[in-house]
Amino acid sequence: MATQTLDTSDIDNYLGKVMDTSTLREPIGNNDIRRWVHAMHYPNLLHYDPKFAAESRYGKIVAPQSFAIATDDGHGAAPACVGCLPNSHLLFGGDEWWFYDAKVSAGDTITNTRIPFDYTVKDTGFGPTVFQRGDNNYANQHGDPIAKQRSTSIRYSAAAGGDKVNQDDFDEPEWGDEELDALMDRKFAWVQMLHDLGHKERWWDDVQVGDDLPERVFGPHSIASFTTEWRAFIVNTWGSMNLRKQDLLAMGFTPEMAGHENDPDMMLVNPWLTDGAYFGPSRGHLFPKFARKIGMPRGYGYGASMGSWVTDYLSGWAGEHGGVVHSTANYRGPALTGDVTIQTAEVIDKTVDEEGRNLIHVKHKMVNQRGVTMCTGTAEIKLPKKG
Repeated sequence: MATQTLDTSDIDNYLGKVMDTSTLREPIGNNDIRRWVHAMHYPNLLHYDPKFAAESRYGKIVAPQSFAIATDDGHGAAPACVGCLPNSHLLFGGDEWWFYDAKVSAGDTITNTRIPFDYTVKDTGFGPTVFQRGDNNYANQHGDPIAKQRSTSIRYSAAAGGDKVNQDDFDEPEWGDEELDALMDRKFAWVQMLHDLGHKERWWDDVQVGDDLPERVFGPHSIASFTTEWRAFIVNTWGSMNLRKQDLLAMGFTPEMAGHENDPDMMLVNPWLTDGAYFGPSRGHLFPKFARKIGMPRGYGYGASMGSWVTDYLSGWAGEHGGVVHSTANYRGPALTGDVTIQTAEVIDKTVDEEGRNLIHVKHKMVNQRGVTMCTGTAEIKLPKKG
């Protein structure tokens, strides 16, 4: 029934085919890495402080595992948004990551080979909805793989999106001074965990099934914090990439949500029109008027940021001698302005894989201050073993 009301035939023309990409014009710099962790609320000294980093196993500042997506021109969603779906909107629905051993540091150049994967149509609160997946394959200048990301986009009728806005959520929650002070204590507790671990190992042997990872809290989110996140994606600085050409109207975006975002020709004429913070499909994040057109009650966060929060949360706990091997993140609700994000995880298994890696399996969750679920998923984290 759903396929009779959504014409998905054009999507089939792109599946399995490598798509155009945008390339970085300069190598990664330390300030690109610093800007990223600052924007992602991830105060890990390994990624911004030269003295701490020099004393680490790497001997220099390195990027966090979440950084690869900062080098893409579409937040990782591009291969999950191909083909024309007339009069539609898009939300980021989640992603799956596989991480490899290559680390990113200043001087590296990252490329992304993007291949649309598959799609399915389901009935949701938006009516017939396309769940589309695509792969991002990040590698460095030597061809060493950094990470693979399989993104999921949610594409649905523009009219249905606007009809589903909950007006009760138009206003932001108000936080009193005492509440904000208490919140700051909760926020710093996770940062203190990073400091306490420092350059030490978190041993696989010491982690037990049933253990809870320390809570991570940050926010309240705001238009300012979302804008800081937006600017940390390298593509969102004028002239930073050799941009590919795309036609958002031809993909089915409505006129008010299309425009010239990241258009390489318009960049040379009127670059203001290419800035997704103000024009195009991305402006719904920062302007409530446009957020409500796609079904969101007020300014809301970026799906790519949420996925990065998951990676940073887990890799920060693992420390510099460990890391995330694989993770899934299913986005259930947005980070809205005025809300706080709370991350938790539980150890559900311990294994040694066929490569001999000692893995901790976790089930992770992200909620806001009202307990509304924002993200769920699982992950495998490698840790060193004693002896």
